[in-house]
Amino acid sequence: MSVVAAFAVPHPPMIVPQVGRGSEKSIAETISAYKKVAEMISRIAPDTIVLSSPHSVMYADYFHISPGESGLGDFGSFGAAEVKTQVTYDEEFVSALCSEAELSGLSAGTLGERDKRLDHGSMVPLYFILQKYTDFRFVRIGLSGLPMEEHYRMGMAIGQVAKTLGRKTVYIASGDLSHKLKEEGPYGFDPAGPEYDERIMDVLGRGAFDELFRFDEHFLEKAAECGHRSFVMMAGALDRKKVTCSKLSHQDVTGVGYGICSFLVEEQEGLQEERGFLDLWEQQEDARRRENRKSEDCYVRLARKSLEQYILTGSVLTSGEGIEYLKQLAGQPEETTMEKEAILEQAEHLCGEKAGAFVSLHKQGQLRGCIGTIGPVRETLAEEIIENAVSAAVHDSRFLPVEKEELPLLEYSVDVLGQIEPVESTDQLDVKRYGVIVSKGGRRGLLLPNLEGVDSVDTQIAIAKRKGGIGENERDYTLERFEVVRHY
Repeated sequence: MSVVAAFAVPHPPMIVPQVGRGSEKSIAETISAYKKVAEMISRIAPDTIVLSSPHSVMYADYFHISPGESGLGDFGSFGAAEVKTQVTYDEEFVSALCSEAELSGLSAGTLGERDKRLDHGSMVPLYFILQKYTDFRFVRIGLSGLPMEEHYRMGMAIGQVAKTLGRKTVYIASGDLSHKLKEEGPYGFDPAGPEYDERIMDVLGRGAFDELFRFDEHFLEKAAECGHRSFVMMAGALDRKKVTCSKLSHQDVTGVGYGICSFLVEEQEGLQEERGFLDLWEQQEDARRRENRKSEDCYVRLARKSLEQYILTGSVLTSGEGIEYLKQLAGQPEETTMEKEAILEQAEHLCGEKAGAFVSLHKQGQLRGCIGTIGPVRETLAEEIIENAVSAAVHDSRFLPVEKEELPLLEYSVDVLGQIEPVESTDQLDVKRYGVIVSKGGRRGLLLPNLEGVDSVDTQIAIAKRKGGIGENERDYTLERFEVVRHY
C-alpha cells in the first residue's frame, strides 16, 4: 500500500460549534464538505493519516516531525477548553520518515520540539475525522521557510515511506487560502487575495500540481495565505500517481478563504511519468536559467565568474583576469546575446569607473545573499563587483555560505549606485525609483529600490531601519536617497 488519497482542507476554529457558538452556520457549505471528507476517510479506512500544518512547530530551514507516542490538544485558546483531541502517533512511520529524509538530503526530523500540544491546524481536521473514524495512527509535520521544491520532496519522502512500510495512508494538507479577501475582514483586503483563491482552487480542482510552483513568493505574501506549502507537500506525496480530483467547497465569509478538495488515487499499473511534476518543473527551470545566462550583461557575468572561481578553486579573481574574461566573450557570440561592441564598451566602463555596487544572489525564487558598498571603496567598479559577489555568497550573516552544488541554481543581479542625496521629506522618496538610507548616530540601514514586496515608502523605511538596527519607534533619523542601474 501507499498514499491512497489526499485532502486539502481549511482550519477555521469557528467551525467547531463550541467555538463558533452559532457563527459556524455562516460556513455551512464548508462544514458539509468536511463531513464528506470524514466519510470518505472512514470508507478508505487508512492505517495512517499524515497531516501537514502551518501552525505546527515551524523553522526557516527544517521540517519538524512531531515525536512521541501521542498528541493531545484542546481549543482553550479559542474559549472551548472542553473540546479536546487526542491521537496516537505512528512512531514507526516517523522513524522511517526521518531516515528517508536524511537519505534524500532533506533537512527534517524530530529535533527542536517547542510545543507538544496539537495546534488548531491539526485539531480542526481531526475534529471531523474522529467523529467518523478512529482506527488510525497519526503523523504531524510542520512546514518550513524552505523553497517549494523542498516541500514537494518532503511529500515524496512521505509517499516512499508509506510504500516501504506497506501503510494504507491518507494525506491531509491543512491550510486556509487568502486572509485578505475583504476590507472588513480581520486582515483587510489586497487584490492578490481573491486572485490567489481563484487560481489555487482552479489548480487544485484540475490536479495541475506543476502550477503550484508558479505562484511567486511575493504574490503569496500579499495574498496572506497559509496553506500553499502544505498543498505543495501533498502534491509531492502524490507524485506520479493518477488522481481523481473534486472541488467540494470554497467559501469566503469572514474575509478568509476556505477551500476543500479531494484527491483519490486511481488503481492502475505503473507510475505516470507525466505527473512527476518536480522533475518537469526542474527541467523547465534549468532551461530558463540557461537561456537567461545568455542574456546576462558584463556586470552580471563578472559577478558570476568571480563567485564561481572562488567557490571552485578558492582563488580570488583579479580585475585584470575579469576584464580579460569579458573581452574573450566578444569573440564567442554563441555564449551571449550581446554584441561585441557592447561587451567591449561595458568592459571599458568596468575598469575605468568607480562606484558603489551591490550583488544579489537568488536561488529558487528566494534571496540567497546580498552585500554591497554604498560608495566606491576600491580602485575600479570591476573590483567592487568581484569582491562583493564573493561577500554576498560567503559573508552574508543571514545565510550559510554558498556551496558548489548550488552554483548552477544561482541567479544574479548587480546594482550600481548613483549619487547619494539628502532627503528632507518622504515625499521625495519613490520605492520604484530611489533606494533609501536611514541613519541615526553611528547606525545606518540601506534598502535598494524596486524590490518585490516593497510597495510603499513606509515599508521601505521600516525595512531599512531594521537593517540598520534602528528601533521601530525611534525618530530623528536622517534620510538619503539614491538611484541605481540594475543589471541582470
